[in-house]
Amino acid sequence: MAQEPATRKLKIIAGADSFGCTLKDNLVSQLRDLSIEVEDLGTNKYYSVGEEIGRRVSQASANPDSSVETRGLVACGTGVGVGIFANKFPGVYAATCVTPEEAHNARSINNCNVLAVSGMLTEPDAAKKILQNFLDTPFKSPCPAFGSNPWPAEIETFLENSVSEMSGIGKSEEKVDVPCDLCSLLKNRKEGDFTPVDIMPGASMKIIRENPTSAIVRFKAGAMEPAHHHTFGHDLVVTKGSKRVWNLTKGTKYDLVAGDYLFTPAGDVHRVKYFEDTEFFIKWDGHWDIFLDEDLAAAHAAAEKDAN
Repeated sequence: MAQEPATRKLKIIAGADSFGCTLKDNLVSQLRDLSIEVEDLGTNKYYSVGEEIGRRVSQASANPDSSVETRGLVACGTGVGVGIFANKFPGVYAATCVTPEEAHNARSINNCNVLAVSGMLTEPDAAKKILQNFLDTPFKSPCPAFGSNPWPAEIETFLENSVSEMSGIGKSEEKVDVPCDLCSLLKNRKEGDFTPVDIMPGASMKIIRENPTSAIVRFKAGAMEPAHHHTFGHDLVVTKGSKRVWNLTKGTKYDLVAGDYLFTPAGDVHRVKYFEDTEFFIKWDGHWDIFLDEDLAAAHAAAEKDAN
């Protein structure tokens, strides 16, 4: 794998669990001070954070010709759990680093593209140096592990080949038989099959398939979804009723009726109002999560103001 061109713009996707959120916030501030683009996914359970950032960095790594290089920053109590989950995805090389030298080595030797840090063990000043080495160190550059001397030709060749060799680990020629799933969107849906969504009054959901996940969602007439965002993009098709969706990130709004389709990108903050009893099919990659950006009263007030 060739060394990344210096002209590529760098983007960092960051996230943490409750034990790593303070350290993550400090490092996100450091990145923004350096004018580096950051997408902060906030705080969630460590496995959700590791999974989502791993998935996003993996998707970006599949497009090496992009003008943007996407890396990840994850934090939990030890920095280990988030790294393990991130590494479940192809093209992701997450390393838990507790010293600046480890970050230097991880970038140089392992082409590390997800930095995992410990919110319980790493002081903020040390974490800043760790992050700086993660940002500044090119793959295959001299590093402390070899006395900061240039690599001999045979080791540099080994490093060059290691990335493609690692990407092949675990692949099999055998075909996996994935069972088909059948669900009628028009019949065989009993009320008892739907589970109320506690944080969304008037909402209920039936999961059809898990990870990637498909579901049927229902909302009562007059219900509101306060402004919120997800760590995943989602596709939906309205099968009954009507609703209005405000994409607050992009400053747009859409009125949807039965038969309409809408895709909302990951991280986009959106608010929804339901004009009548409404049902829709929704699909997303990964497990369900939701982050509220306003309360229900504020959502109703904003929708009323928009209507006037």
